[in-house]
Amino acid sequence: MKGLKKMAAVLACAAIAAGIFAGCGGDNKKDDKAAAGDKVLTVYTARSESLNNLVIPAFEKETGIKVNMIVAGTGPLVKRVASEKDNPQGDVLWAADQTMLESQKDLFEKYVSPEDANMLDNAKNKTGYFTPAFADPTVFIVNTNLAGDMKIEGFDDLLNPALKGKIAFGDPANSSSAFQSLMAMLYAKGKDGDPLSPEAWAYVDNFIKNVDGKFLNSSGAVHKGAADGEYTVGLTWEDPAATYVKNGAPVKVVFPKEGAIFPGESVEIIKGAKHMENAKKFVDFMLSQKIQEEAGKTLTVRPLRKGVKLADYMTPQDQIHLFKNYDEGWVAQHKKEIVALWNQHLENSRQ
Repeated sequence: MKGLKKMAAVLACAAIAAGIFAGCGGDNKKDDKAAAGDKVLTVYTARSESLNNLVIPAFEKETGIKVNMIVAGTGPLVKRVASEKDNPQGDVLWAADQTMLESQKDLFEKYVSPEDANMLDNAKNKTGYFTPAFADPTVFIVNTNLAGDMKIEGFDDLLNPALKGKIAFGDPANSSSAFQSLMAMLYAKGKDGDPLSPEAWAYVDNFIKNVDGKFLNSSGAVHKGAADGEYTVGLTWEDPAATYVKNGAPVKVVFPKEGAIFPGESVEIIKGAKHMENAKKFVDFMLSQKIQEEAGKTLTVRPLRKGVKLADYMTPQDQIHLFKNYDEGWVAQHKKEIVALWNQHLENSRQ
């Protein structure tokens, strides 16, 4: 009897021990999964393949964080963030700038990186929501074969009758690059730099006439049309234009002598992101000396960190005139009004 009781006690202890070890083993598996889950980040990006390929693998290597990259256009990505706001599936949106996203800043978390102090003064995170990482300056892409000796240095030159129907331009109502180019011409031709002055919009009327109704539906068609020889000049942004130069196409990049706009393509942390700390690390990494310098040396985007050197095929910063009174926040607040004015002037030109 005592033997049976002793055996029962041994078996009970063994069962308890087995349960404890099994429980410990189960907890370890859960902990391992949790740890693995913490080392991930989902990034929604509308940036170029070359920039994604520069930043993402380097971030993974340095941090050990695995990035799930979702690539699409800015519009679809912003709509996706909005549709998922009650249960965010992404952590970071890498797309657009303040002018496009200001009205939807409730979709994002406030975060100012410690690296912000090292950025150019006009490229700091002034709102708390939008962190400018690289610049998409407004430029002309000029086909040198078609232009020949024709002077194309500023906005007045775009009114040359010889360019009628030979200017590639997108739709500011639907294209962020076309909208920024419109803003550049408004600041350039506005009285005392006022983009809403009658003088600014009188220039727009003349510009519309010289474009001769050939407004393009795709921003990509603007720089491609100029590079392919379909148009003499296109109003676009620097990255694709400089890429054509780098690859030996018969084009040149012209920063308008009146001035250019440097919209900072920004990175935002999605509100309620499931991997918040990893998202902050990603923002910090984007502004780091390492990535900013590598982009400046090898790509055609323009870094925004102070003191970063650029490749030889890029226009030096000191040769570019910027509008001193350009205010990204003001433009964001008045974007709807400006687009409505554009549509009105475009409609008037067709009557």
